[in-house]
Amino acid sequence: MPVSFERIPSNIRVPLFYAEVSNREASYLQILQPALLIGPMLPAGTATPLEPVLVRDSSDAMGLFGAGSILADMMTAYRRNDTYGTVWAIPHEDATAAVAAKITIEFEGAPSAPGTIAFYIGGDRYALIVAANATPTSLLTALAALVNADPFSLVTATTDLLPPDPSVSLTVKNKGAIGNEIDVVLNYRGMAGGESIPPGLDVNIIKVPGTGLVDLAPAIAAMGDDEYDFISMPYTDSAALDALAEELNDVTGRWAWSRQIYGHAFLARSGTFSQLQAFGVARNDPHVSVLGAAPSPTVSWRRAAALCAQAATSLRIDPARPLQTLPLVGALVPTRGNRLSMSQRNTLLYSGVATEMESGGAAAIERCVTTYQRNVWNQPDPSYLDVQTLATLAYIIRFLRIRILQKFPRHKLANDGTPFGLGQAIVTPRIIRAELIAAYSELIEQGICENMDAFKRFLVVERDPNDPNRVNVLLPPDLVNQLRIFAMLVEFRLRYSASATAAAA
Repeated sequence: MPVSFERIPSNIRVPLFYAEVSNREASYLQILQPALLIGPMLPAGTATPLEPVLVRDSSDAMGLFGAGSILADMMTAYRRNDTYGTVWAIPHEDATAAVAAKITIEFEGAPSAPGTIAFYIGGDRYALIVAANATPTSLLTALAALVNADPFSLVTATTDLLPPDPSVSLTVKNKGAIGNEIDVVLNYRGMAGGESIPPGLDVNIIKVPGTGLVDLAPAIAAMGDDEYDFISMPYTDSAALDALAEELNDVTGRWAWSRQIYGHAFLARSGTFSQLQAFGVARNDPHVSVLGAAPSPTVSWRRAAALCAQAATSLRIDPARPLQTLPLVGALVPTRGNRLSMSQRNTLLYSGVATEMESGGAAAIERCVTTYQRNVWNQPDPSYLDVQTLATLAYIIRFLRIRILQKFPRHKLANDGTPFGLGQAIVTPRIIRAELIAAYSELIEQGICENMDAFKRFLVVERDPNDPNRVNVLLPPDLVNQLRIFAMLVEFRLRYSASATAAAA
């Protein structure tokens, strides 16, 4: 029986024992699946703009991108939700001629009693202790000192104590329209949390929006052909999303047959129901998920980073398990009365917007859908509704790719029925078919696929009629689904009739 050796020659005469080792039957799928954060840095950061850099933790990010930068803030939020996974970042500078957003705070009157005013700035809590009869200038000075004492603050505080309107200005450290995400919310936790404005004192908040949008194309180009399975950024404007969609598409992008890099983007956006619904229906991308939430103290990029991290943690373990109920650590829920209703969230899920829910007072993922809603004929199409579909497909393709490349790296190709020796490095369509069926059986055991009988019935493996060196395969996997809806009809009785009881007996 002839055996196809890789290294031992057939014409050797020197005695005696020779052995070569092959790992062809020993390999298995194990991939890193890193995450990628894209965002703006500050001039104080040591990282090189538009150059991917490996980031270990939030302290590492502060040095690389600058304390108080949006990108460092995203890394902090990410690590609160995924302490283990590998994370890369691509920093970029603020847009040229961009103007920073600014928030002005004024105090009027004099407090007649002591108290604590909690200023939530972008989601960070700054507790200002107010003494009875404190003057506005003393409160402004104390607030500015409180903010500037935090090196990780997203804003810089400056005071203007001259009459007639003394104030403190909070200037977002990163310039551009992205800074408009930051808001000042007073006393989010209310009286129950010991937060209130003392009687006799008023607080005025005036926002001056920032301007300038970032051209995301250079940052996306910096991704190259490196694999990033989980991507997040703070931007959801049309230009940024279009650039990201082009990078991820299945024609020439990361999902194309010729690249096979894959990846999914996890973003977030805040707004009213009508704003979120209008945004969602204008998008149609199976490789992007945008979490929609009513306004809360937490900036959207923290929600995006939390969503990305939770998705990465779960989908690395099992690409088919739903993400529902996973917590968005660090994201504050909207206040009561401002949250999206169940009916509104259901409409958003039909509009390509992922939703969150309140779980024990904290924010959690409700359903992570993609923005894909319509096929090429603009007809409703739920085939890529949930993120698990593409995550599972990427897993299956990678699983089979390593299987085929590992087992048949330098094989000859022959027709079925060719009487070659068993040790020969020859493969036939029937052998490939058997290998695919065996691999599918393993995928079923892993809970990735189901329905072996249908798979075998519709699987096609054949030699190409025009190219004798090519095998064509039609692979029909039946993806395992997720338990999303449990519906039960409770058909109660006040008393079973005697006849029904007798019949049951």
